[in-house]
Amino acid sequence: MVPKPPFTLESAKQKVKLAQALWNTRDPSRVVNGYTATSIWRNRDHFLRGHTEIKSFLTTKWARERSYRLRKELFSFHDNKIAVQFWYEYQDAQDKMRWKRCYGIEHWTFDTEGVMEKRMMSGNDVEIGEEGRWFGERVDDVDTVTIPSGHF
Repeated sequence: MVPKPPFTLESAKQKVKLAQALWNTRDPSRVVNGYTATSIWRNRDHFLRGHTEIKSFLTTKWARERSYRLRKELFSFHDNKIAVQFWYEYQDAQDKMRWKRCYGIEHWTFDTEGVMEKRMMSGNDVEIGEEGRWFGERVDDVDTVTIPSGHF
């Protein structure tokens, strides 16, 4: 059952972890189904609307961001809105496969059925190198990793 607004603490946390699991599939055809057909996105400097644009964007994103692993945590919620903080690591196919981590915040707005209709994302990438990874191959569940306090 998809959590619907108005969100409670538990349903907001569930919504965040469902989104995390969906994005970690790295399958644009699956991910796009978490958004309304007319969903509006801002992802850094990209402005998108609707499934076709979102799917195209995600296809390009994951062609570049290899070995992608994402963690999302609830930051705040109210009624039909959720804010999350996130971290993801990837190898940059456009930068000699260097390891990077993105730190960011997302603001989400949902329709009455609990489908996301607006996603606003701000993020910053830093080069971390293999030794700086949190979500390496030996990590089965990104939720088991303790995020250092200086990284919140």
